[in-house]
Amino acid sequence: MRRRTLLLASLLPLPAVVRAQEAFPSRSVRLVVPFTAGGSNDIVGRLLAEAMAARLGQPVVVENRGGAGGLLGNDVVAKAQPDGYTLLLAGSGSFMISSLVQSRLPYDPVRDFAPVGYIGAAPNVICVNPRVAARDLKEFQAIARAAPAPLRYGTPGVGTTGHALGAMIGVVLGVELEPVHYRGTGPALTDVLAGRLELITNASAPLQPHIAAGTLRALAVAGKSRSAALPDLSTSVEQGFPELDSATWYAVLGTGGTPPERIAILHRALNEVLAEPEIRRKLVENGVDEIAPSAAPADLARLLDEDRARWSRVVARANLRAD
Repeated sequence: MRRRTLLLASLLPLPAVVRAQEAFPSRSVRLVVPFTAGGSNDIVGRLLAEAMAARLGQPVVVENRGGAGGLLGNDVVAKAQPDGYTLLLAGSGSFMISSLVQSRLPYDPVRDFAPVGYIGAAPNVICVNPRVAARDLKEFQAIARAAPAPLRYGTPGVGTTGHALGAMIGVVLGVELEPVHYRGTGPALTDVLAGRLELITNASAPLQPHIAAGTLRALAVAGKSRSAALPDLSTSVEQGFPELDSATWYAVLGTGGTPPERIAILHRALNEVLAEPEIRRKLVENGVDEIAPSAAPADLARLLDEDRARWSRVVARANLRAD
């Protein structure tokens, strides 16, 4: 049987043999989301996975790997076979900030990943449990300064955007805040809603239903521009705190060493998905206001370098360290 297979292959024109060897993808692709289900990363990941599957002609299966502020999920992709079949939904917190606050990483954040494409950014929203009487940042500042003990904020994990922004709120407002870390946005949000914690910051998608229901009170958008999902909510800049400028960006990465031609196929599929009006509408509905596909994977690599330099300064100023 092996001799017959080899004989048939030898009779095929060379380009046909090469095409058969290089067919990609020929099976399902895994998209690792480095958080538990229910958070903004999970929402964005599942939306893109379904749409990319249609473009690639193979299923794109979301795999939630929460823990350690994103490091566990990142590590899965870093150590996967570099064949394009394992991808990471990377974020500014789970991928970038987490790598800056940890004294040791189980992977190299540059060498062990291959940029595929940028998706966009979602401005972060600063929210409190309604038991906190504040309705804007200045009122929150006064309440926190008068509190007998530090107010507590929930984070999706050490080194996430929620951790970094919460620490920056304390620095900029001149108040003491205590972080409480979880394995994703979902469980952190649960404890804020229950009143066990006072504050949470996150991209707006998982917060919107609770803001609408009155079980969370939004104080500000952390940035210069208002959110299309929450157009009536003023920004930290408008409220007099321009240093509180933080958005959660999303991008797709592969494993370092993945063949460039496979990266190119994945990049093209991602950009085609991001060009679809319905996908863009759903992303905006879920708080991803700034959709900006990268023209080439190399553009994402440059963005990552620039963002690493920016967050390095923030981490140093807020003295963020893994516990």
